[in-house]
Amino acid sequence: MPFSFRWAKDLGKGVRVNAGRSGVSVTKRIGRATVSSTGRVSVRLLKGLSWRGKLW
Repeated sequence: MPFSFRWAKDLGKGVRVNAGRSGVSVTKRIGRATVSSTGRVSVRLLKGLSWRGKLW
């Protein structure tokens, strides 16, 4: 069984630093949406239902 690594640190005001096997990224929460420095976006539509996509 392979091991995985994931680490996240809240910086406040909806900003979080994430680190994992593929590198480090920063995410910013804006209302129901979360935008990542890697170009990914996640939007919470309803409780338990979300949409994820890529900006660039």
